[in-house]
Amino acid sequence: MNIEDKKNLNIPNFLTVVRILLVPVFIYFLFQEELIYNILAFSIFLIASITDLIDGYLARKWNQTTEFGKFLDPLADKVLVLGAFATFLILNEQVETWMLFLIVLRDMLITSLRYIGILQGKSVQTTKIAKLKTFFQMGAIVILLTLFIVVSTGQRKIINQIYETQRNSGKMGFQIANDSFMQFVNVMNSMDNITSHLNYIASFLPYYIMLLTTGITVFSGIRYLISNRELLNIKNIISAYNKKK
Repeated sequence: MNIEDKKNLNIPNFLTVVRILLVPVFIYFLFQEELIYNILAFSIFLIASITDLIDGYLARKWNQTTEFGKFLDPLADKVLVLGAFATFLILNEQVETWMLFLIVLRDMLITSLRYIGILQGKSVQTTKIAKLKTFFQMGAIVILLTLFIVVSTGQRKIINQIYETQRNSGKMGFQIANDSFMQFVNVMNSMDNITSHLNYIASFLPYYIMLLTTGITVFSGIRYLISNRELLNIKNIISAYNKKK
């Protein structure tokens, strides 16, 4: 084992690997209909999110930052977030394919940009909007997971059926969500229990949250490309690639 390999064997990198290994367990629990599994899925996501904060803190505090860790940490974040959104795409009709496509496309572009930066020996400049993107993505996942817990499986199936039926009749997701929101506004004063409120909220909030999150994700990707446009110079990319060879 060389010196570089020994450097990579540290607690921050171990926590990052654990975060990746938790993703399939999180997805499995999310697919189960029993409430206990939904609670476990929520708990696992929180644990994974906390390890993201801890591994970065420990790497800086103990001076254990490595190139492997720099590569693996954002990869673990992407696996967790995209795994959650891909699962929601299957389980929730309010999460639409084009939303996930744009989120994945943005991450692919930024990952490619980072690779180009490595080729040229330059760092990719992060932007404030990127941190806002992360906040909204994590927030969206937490809200959807919360609704999985507080709204019954049967009610979620009814909501999904409404979206599927109305899409088949020609309506777009935005129209269906707006209709559900207006129905909620019209009857909210006549509802006498929190369960009824939550059932109505679950019929439009996930769509609005995902729509906003997708928009911010795309905007942050555009800002990344603009802030790092010098890395996209074709001559510099070809020159850096030839030097690597």
